[in-house]
Amino acid sequence: MRILIVEDEHKIARALKKALEQETFAVDVAYDGDEGHAMATTEPYDIAIIDRMLPGDYDGLAIVKAMREAKVHTPVLFLSALGSISERTAGLDAGADDYLVKPFALEELLARVRALLRRPTEQQSALLTSGDLTLDTVTYSVERAGKPIQLTSKEFALLEYMLRNPGRPLSKEVIISHVWDYDADILPNTVEVYIKYLRNKIDAPFKKALIHTVRGFGYKLEA
Repeated sequence: MRILIVEDEHKIARALKKALEQETFAVDVAYDGDEGHAMATTEPYDIAIIDRMLPGDYDGLAIVKAMREAKVHTPVLFLSALGSISERTAGLDAGADDYLVKPFALEELLARVRALLRRPTEQQSALLTSGDLTLDTVTYSVERAGKPIQLTSKEFALLEYMLRNPGRPLSKEVIISHVWDYDADILPNTVEVYIKYLRNKIDAPFKKALIHTVRGFGYKLEA
């Protein structure tokens, strides 16, 4: 899943990026409000983490308002040193989905990110399934027919994204935009290579294939 961080304090931004990447997310970072506004309103993200106070023409409130006016429904987690009831209310009224006051525990932020990711999906638990395939987003374990399957972090991220969109044809461009970050050096056949890796691990040893090629479009995961 792909996350945008808009945070002008570089130390905080780097720490968040590192922690989220360790959780298998693809992460982009903007360090001012103008860049954050451009990325949040034009790039596809699964979550945006936005600081309240930002340099530039757009502060956090303005970015969120612009996103909602542009019909961008990406869940937003607001970060702010301003913790009064009025500030929290202003953030939520602007269109944010959650509000976290600085300083915060990294574990709490990660938990809130996971909670926001669960909201729009039909599957509300940490366990994603398709047929006899299961993926646990908390323990990072994958099994098929009770057999453990070892995946790399990028393979896991790709499989998680496909499981969150069961039966939906996904183009290579859409997969890249959600599984790899903006600065990643992606070759034209990168998606094909990782799909092959997944097929070798979750399809080849079993009788029924779950990953299907949608000719002329991309791929879908369907039991």
